[in-house]
Amino acid sequence: MLYCYGSGGHVEQTSGIGITFHGVRGSTPCHGEGIARYGGNTSCVSVAIPGHDPILFDMGTGLRYFGMSQPLDGTFRGHALLTHLHWDHTQGLAFFAPILCAGARLEVYGPAQEDGRTVADVICSTFCPPLFPINFEEFPGAVNFHDVSDTDFVLADSHGIPGDVAVMARLIPHVGPTCGYRLTWHGTSVTYMSDHQMPYDGSLRAADAAIELAQGADLLIHDSQYTKREFAEKSTWGHCTVEFAVWLAAEVGAKRLALFHHDPTRCDEAIDRQTKAARLLGERKGVEVFAAAEGLTLTV
Repeated sequence: MLYCYGSGGHVEQTSGIGITFHGVRGSTPCHGEGIARYGGNTSCVSVAIPGHDPILFDMGTGLRYFGMSQPLDGTFRGHALLTHLHWDHTQGLAFFAPILCAGARLEVYGPAQEDGRTVADVICSTFCPPLFPINFEEFPGAVNFHDVSDTDFVLADSHGIPGDVAVMARLIPHVGPTCGYRLTWHGTSVTYMSDHQMPYDGSLRAADAAIELAQGADLLIHDSQYTKREFAEKSTWGHCTVEFAVWLAAEVGAKRLALFHHDPTRCDEAIDRQTKAARLLGERKGVEVFAAAEGLTLTV
């Protein structure tokens, strides 16, 4: 795996799946000198595959910065795999510059709600007055919503033809309907589970859906928001510990683990310490562990 720290813009590659982290925090964006290295934007990861339009995991505030590197002439085409509808995963959509241009198109996949509301229903009822200055339908670009749950589908290539990027969506434990995703291209798989509720009692067990998504993945991007002490106080808040993330990666035979969805109170030095301990634990279990950071790009 190749790593590069930069601005988090366009990824040039001739083979492999290119991954760029644009936002790696959970719950709320944050800022300050103490978080400058890992960044303070919320969840957004872009995926670059030769011959395909950009693919996004989540649309937190990091989406705005991804948008700065994209065409603003109405030619943008892309796909977004939305895990769930909490603010820290959707807020960037309203500030995504490409959809301010007529002709642009974004296909968004995400879980419908238990009360029957679709993803489109929720987004359009959130980005509207008085919470937002205009109605979402007034954006010049086209955003098309697709409800998924335990769904397998194929993304179209850059010519609009169903291509060779297979997506597995599975409902996983969190607070409210939440999907994890597994993206596979030419035998290489990337699994994204940004928000994942570990067992309330702190035990090392995982739902069948989570295991299916992560089994043998070349890269697992996984929730690692809490320390053990924090989890003891917030065990029902929908997240997991760093130790659980490493255990799951080892349990399913994932090759590499990206610690993700860092708590907004976690400074760079604290993430460094967590990552060092997790890396040592991962080495004993045969998993390469690193911490996701804004601007980090890699090829899987």
